[in-house]
Amino acid sequence: MPQAPGTIHRELSIGELSERSGVSASALHFYERNGLISADRTPGNQRRYARETLRRVAFIKTSQRVGLPLKDIREALDSLPNGRTPTKRDWTRLSLRWRKELDERIAALQHLRDDLDGCIGCGCLSLKSCTLQNPSDELGATGAGALRWTDPN
Repeated sequence: MPQAPGTIHRELSIGELSERSGVSASALHFYERNGLISADRTPGNQRRYARETLRRVAFIKTSQRVGLPLKDIREALDSLPNGRTPTKRDWTRLSLRWRKELDERIAALQHLRDDLDGCIGCGCLSLKSCTLQNPSDELGATGAGALRWTDPN
């Protein structure tokens, strides 16, 4: 139904939410199935999203962009009282909680980047040493082959 000029559209259809958020309708359905967002239904069974859902979707997108898994994003959203939309204060609190994990990932990626030129894979291609997984050929004393890739049991 067309809105009169100057009226505030309180709820968004899936198409409007997709267009405004830049997230595909299929991704929004996925978020809804996984409890990240919710919608009311019209008598015709069409989804209608509260305008605050735009902020939730922005929160989800930003969290994904920094590499957080959906499980952690869902836990963060579930920690908010009454399922409310995250505020700036919420983002600050939650991002502090994630900082250590992100710092560890960054350090691991930097280590990988810095040692990548010497890595083909842990002795699996008869390297004398692997600077990533087998520094100083520590595994060489235990035998030949791809020891990190085999089950020790």
